[in-house]
Amino acid sequence: MAGLVLNSTAVILLNFCAKPNICPSISATSPSCKTSNCLITYSLCFVYFVLKIIQKTCVTRWFFVHLSMKFINGTNRNQLPLFASSIDDAIAQDNEIRLIDLFVDSLKLSDFGFAFDFVENGRPAYHPSDLLKLFIYGYLNRMRSSRTLEKECSRNIELIWLLKSLVPDHNTIANFRKNNPKAIARVFRATVKLAAHFELIGGALVAGDSTKLRAQNSKKNNFNPKKIERHIAYIDAKLEQYNSDLAKEDGDVLEKQIIEKKIKKHRIQKQKYSEYQNTIDTTGVTQISTSDPDSRQIMTRNNISEVAYNVQTVVDALHNIPIDFKVTNENDSKAMGGMLRRSKTILGHNNFTAIYDKGYHTGSEFDYANRLKIDVLVAIPSVSAHAPDPAFDVEHFIYNKKADTYTCPANETLTTNGNWYAKKNGKSITQMKHYKTTACLTCELYKKCTKNAKGRLIERSQYADLIYENKVRIENNYEIYKRRQAIVEHPYGVIKRQWDFYYIMTKKTIKHASADVGLIFTAYNLRRIFNLIDQNLLKQYLKILALYLRALKDVFNAFYNSFFEKLNQISFFKKTNNCSLNHLYLLSN
Repeated sequence: MAGLVLNSTAVILLNFCAKPNICPSISATSPSCKTSNCLITYSLCFVYFVLKIIQKTCVTRWFFVHLSMKFINGTNRNQLPLFASSIDDAIAQDNEIRLIDLFVDSLKLSDFGFAFDFVENGRPAYHPSDLLKLFIYGYLNRMRSSRTLEKECSRNIELIWLLKSLVPDHNTIANFRKNNPKAIARVFRATVKLAAHFELIGGALVAGDSTKLRAQNSKKNNFNPKKIERHIAYIDAKLEQYNSDLAKEDGDVLEKQIIEKKIKKHRIQKQKYSEYQNTIDTTGVTQISTSDPDSRQIMTRNNISEVAYNVQTVVDALHNIPIDFKVTNENDSKAMGGMLRRSKTILGHNNFTAIYDKGYHTGSEFDYANRLKIDVLVAIPSVSAHAPDPAFDVEHFIYNKKADTYTCPANETLTTNGNWYAKKNGKSITQMKHYKTTACLTCELYKKCTKNAKGRLIERSQYADLIYENKVRIENNYEIYKRRQAIVEHPYGVIKRQWDFYYIMTKKTIKHASADVGLIFTAYNLRRIFNLIDQNLLKQYLKILALYLRALKDVFNAFYNSFFEKLNQISFFKKTNNCSLNHLYLLSN
């Protein structure tokens, strides 16, 4: 069409230019006629070029329209839908966010320890269930920052649906996590119960281990006695140098002021380090962290240390689901007993086997396991001290339980006087028996056996029998023990490598760190459950639980209202009855 118009315009233009005079009333040679002809000619040329541009534009547009047919095109942003749709229509029925909503609705959060008692004056509070849903969704989608979650509430359609268009402030979000560590731990327990209901918890074999999560505290802001001593020694040396320089100054006022300023600065630093040292001496703590006071510098791997928290975890072997966790700032040596006690409570029995690595090989913990009547398989650490000849290490000495004696490789008998001696190892004290013989000094193998001038001394702890029983269990069940890493490292791999949660999000005290870790393991367990259980079956179960809780709530409210209505009829009760359950929450319309 554009080409046809263009060709017609060209023909008209040529005919016009061919006519000698298009104005009969004016002479062709007159100036007026020439001016008129020029204007018309220029006008037609302008029209011609405009049409030429239009033609090219149409061809280009046709080319791009034709080219775009090879790609998937979106709908026009300004186009109105034919039928009105709700936010719920935008969320697919199989979207896991519906499972999050049902899971939280199935929990009786008032029993978990979340705060429900708020003053009725002032701005209403957000309901704990809404904030819990927000955190579970965030952790499942690798979002832990309160500011990020606040931003997502206004632009993420899934969160708009989940929170019913509520947009909590980032301070409200952060405070909810910080103030509810125990309640969040109970939510984690609820995920374990949910997994147990669907028979995802075997309860026959568990594995325990720990992982280090970096704290919000740098190494520079962590101090121990040796580090403080080095800093003070450095400052003393600097102060001595500055005082010497100050004594040598002979009238340069500016240089003198600079030195005095440096001296003042170092004295302030020395005072600070002296206060740290005093705190260590008076409180008994081994380290001071200035940003996160409860964090400690801990060995992570291959002599690499980080300021971190040590998270103890027990994982069930059937589907690698954690059943217990605890955030600590200590090593593993004294952790096994508490883990076994909590595992027994969670599983409801002690008929299970627990596997641990050599970091948990401690005599007192074996005693704790024995009293709980739980079988443990703990890796045996290598011997810390060797004899001059490894053939004379203590493992080659044979113990005679009946006679309470040891027989050495040279066939000599080592006896004890029966006394127990206290041996201190860190904060713990272990009772030991000593075994020795006078034959050592005349023995031909003396130099191969020991460097002690008084002869070989064997120490046997009060837990030696239990340690030996563990050794026998390891030898008889080594194939079971080999599964330890595959069981317990599975959650750590997902959490630290896939989700990138290798550090603690919160700071200031171990309780706040526990809240963050509790949400991490809650999200992990829900992820495992969502992947292992049919979604329709899970929805049906959670809906039944939610309906059951709502029915209980209605019954309680009816009973409460009728009960207090009768009590209000008593005159003396009217004066004292100020109780109300009509708490306000920020709910959407």
